[in-house]
Amino acid sequence: MASNSSFPIVAAIIVSLLVCLTNAQLSPNFYTRTCPNVQRIVRNATTQAVRREPRMGASILRMFFHDCFVNGCDASVLLDDTATFTGEKTARPNQNSLRGFEVIDTIKSRVEAACNATVSCADILALAARDGVVQLGGPSWAVPLGRRDARTASLSGANSQIPSPFSSLATLISSFAAQGLNARDMTALSGGHAIGLARCTTFRNRIYNETNIDASFATTRRTNCPASGGDANLAPLDRTPNRFDNNYYQNLVARRGLLHSDQELFNGGSQDALVRTYSNNYRAFASDFAAAMVKMGNISPLTGRNGEIRRNCRVVN
Repeated sequence: MASNSSFPIVAAIIVSLLVCLTNAQLSPNFYTRTCPNVQRIVRNATTQAVRREPRMGASILRMFFHDCFVNGCDASVLLDDTATFTGEKTARPNQNSLRGFEVIDTIKSRVEAACNATVSCADILALAARDGVVQLGGPSWAVPLGRRDARTASLSGANSQIPSPFSSLATLISSFAAQGLNARDMTALSGGHAIGLARCTTFRNRIYNETNIDASFATTRRTNCPASGGDANLAPLDRTPNRFDNNYYQNLVARRGLLHSDQELFNGGSQDALVRTYSNNYRAFASDFAAAMVKMGNISPLTGRNGEIRRNCRVVN
């Protein structure tokens, strides 16, 4: 009989094997036979949406991030509330903020027309997040596929597990570590703020009260974000909000990070050197970002007979 002292080691090995098995079930070629045109369908629809409104690329990327950080990449974020079901859309990080659901609806309807009850909403969201980044000039990557859709959602999880724009560096590192993502992944994925806009309520305290901020930058941002009121007024997360580049990191080095959590990445802490590297080397950032997106997309997917393939991304079957 094995000694009790060996049990933790054996258990750790079993867990590692199960994680590898789960991730192995995801493959970029998952739909090669059952829905061979799915990637083209998603790419075309996403491209149309982003060309119509460039901000949509950032919105879909953010939606994918918020989905994966709550019980894994299972499309739970897409579920609407009903009289008997509470989803994640009304969580603090999502309410009046998360957007792009209609784009996912459009993509899903086109995919269903081509391949009925075959492709999950979770996979559609993963592909659309990639394609939106590419459309705005960012890197591409092979998206592992084969996720299934959750039948449940977690409002409490969305409120507690999605990092806040007011987070410290230590909190950010801890939040990402809880999802199996290391500090380098966190800093690279934060580069998703190379695109998109933020609401005044998320950066007001930074531009009025923080000291590690370029004075002229703070003054500029105050013009559209008053000390009170105007909570929904928007500002770009970096100076090229419709172009996926490394200006975000250059802004951090110049103390022009819009969110508190952004500037925490370059504030005399452990990520300063990496931020400086990314600010000088777009290829290094793009490569790490793509790798981290694949890693994030592998968080706790439902596979095999778990979950379902939703016909409508907003409701369980």
